[in-house]
Amino acid sequence: MNKSVLAIVWLATCLWTPTLTSAKEYHVSPTGNDAGTGCLEQPFRTINHAAQVALPGDTVTVHSGIYREWVNPLNGGESAQKRILYRVAEGEKAEIKGSEEVKGWKKEKNGVWKKVLPNTFFGNHNPFLEKLQGDWLWSEHVYHTGDIYLNNVSLYETTCLDKVFSPDTIRSLRDPQGTTHCWYAIVDGEHTTLYANFGDKNPNQEMVEVSVRPTCFYPTRQGLNYITIRGFHFSQAATQWAAPTAEQIGMVGTHWCKGWIIEENVIRNSRSNGISLGKERSSGHNLECNDKRLDGTLHYLEVIFNVLRRGWSKDHVGSHIVRNNIISDCEQTGICGSMGGAFSEIYGNHIYNIHVKRQFGGAEMAGIKLHGAIDTYIHHNRIHLSGNYGIWLDWMAQGARVSSNLLYDNSAQDLFFEVDHGPYIVDNNICLSARSLQENTDGGAFLHNLFAGDIIRLDDSRYTPYHLNHSTEIKGIRTITEGDHRFYNNLFTGGDQATWKYGLTGFEASQWPIYAEDNIFYGNAKPMEGRPQGTVVGGEKLSFRIEEKGDEVYLDINWPDSSPRRGKQVDMRRLGVTKLSGFRFENPDGSGFVLTTDYNGTKRTTPSPVIGPWEVSSWTNYILVWKSNPKWVH
Repeated sequence: MNKSVLAIVWLATCLWTPTLTSAKEYHVSPTGNDAGTGCLEQPFRTINHAAQVALPGDTVTVHSGIYREWVNPLNGGESAQKRILYRVAEGEKAEIKGSEEVKGWKKEKNGVWKKVLPNTFFGNHNPFLEKLQGDWLWSEHVYHTGDIYLNNVSLYETTCLDKVFSPDTIRSLRDPQGTTHCWYAIVDGEHTTLYANFGDKNPNQEMVEVSVRPTCFYPTRQGLNYITIRGFHFSQAATQWAAPTAEQIGMVGTHWCKGWIIEENVIRNSRSNGISLGKERSSGHNLECNDKRLDGTLHYLEVIFNVLRRGWSKDHVGSHIVRNNIISDCEQTGICGSMGGAFSEIYGNHIYNIHVKRQFGGAEMAGIKLHGAIDTYIHHNRIHLSGNYGIWLDWMAQGARVSSNLLYDNSAQDLFFEVDHGPYIVDNNICLSARSLQENTDGGAFLHNLFAGDIIRLDDSRYTPYHLNHSTEIKGIRTITEGDHRFYNNLFTGGDQATWKYGLTGFEASQWPIYAEDNIFYGNAKPMEGRPQGTVVGGEKLSFRIEEKGDEVYLDINWPDSSPRRGKQVDMRRLGVTKLSGFRFENPDGSGFVLTTDYNGTKRTTPSPVIGPWEVSSWTNYILVWKSNPKWVH
């Protein structure tokens, strides 16, 4: 072979051999420079700059500091094995804030201070001008997405300037966070003037922050899959109300993507929502507000068909993991998601102080509020001090499982299942609020739970969809028939409200049969009239209290029984087939469901497991029911 031929062969080899690129790690530090290389010695200054250059397989490592920015990634990962990872450096603390610090307040009177900001301070988004609005938001007053924070505590927005100066107004404000401070904003063509009552605090000597950005980590592009967010502190975003018919933008949001992991973050002080797994805008945005031809139910049905035409399926949307986060002080939800949370797993999260200011109301408030939770697994979360529901699965919770959650001190029911046709499974939950369960559904299986509050069933005439098995494709549409439920091996205890219903009282009025066996009813809790369904312990009730000790929570409980009682094992064969959808109770992978473990993950005794959430040989009066980073985290 002559030299010219060898040269051609060599050149062809160079041209056709693929170039192998290794994954990169980019570093970000407040002392960095976005003109740098992003290496440890020359880190970037902003996380968002790193998010513009990171490619599948890359890692963005963020070092200690406060980052006041909106991280809007340009790219996503390629697969679960080739993600883009955003993480905080080991042992460090990185905060991403939707706010800016504000100094230079001028004193007025009665504890009120004034600050005039140019509208350019807010860029192209002024949250003190943007009204809080959307479908199913109920408020007699106008509020805004903006907020003011004194030492990381949210102030109240008043409805007129006079109320900021009024001591009576300050005293009347109900604030479980311990402050009675408030604010009012006036926006004209050039300036935003803030008036804030800081009480006896001097804002120029404290940390005062004003929300500026509508989110902290949210891609404006769709289809950015396989992103992991780990270990950050997110706070103070001016998030908008997120109706299920709207684009749902949380302080952290997935924007209609697939396969995200959101883990080990602290998320607090969102005007509306902490984490959003929800839908995009093109399928509809606040339709009921903008189009009065139809009611909300029909609008949402249209949205469902719109998202199906836009690719709502397991191949493209959902399958997220949200785990081991601390989420608090959000005024709509800790976690929300209209259809985008399908096929996801949500576990190990501590969610509290949701909708506690209660300046506005609506139909979308809960610790976790999901629509279309198809094959979604929600387990081992601690949810308390919600000003509304604990976990609320609304519309199409088919194949969903809600298991081993600790819920207490919530103002409305711990669990609410609304217009779901099943099959869905609710097992091993500890529901200790005054109100335990509300449902207007069919096809549910309630197994080995402790219900300490009232239980309400509702009638509903709305037509809502049910789906092909383990799929988003619609099989049919039907009104809720109320019934076709299974209640096996539960503990019910009654409270002292004479007009409330405890146990299964009232379920005999369901249109379709209710199957109930091996339940125990304490105190005022009663079975369905004329049907045994288990054991009634007359006159006695379970008395208990919750004790919080740092990262641990204990249940101090007085058992009327001398020892646990036993029921029968629950599996797919015993649960049967749901009447409407025609499907069996299965795991998301299609295998048959068998309830094999208790609240703590302890193996159930077969064929006669202990009734209630715990598989124990004898009752103990002091039970550990929560520990941060428990064994199921791994």
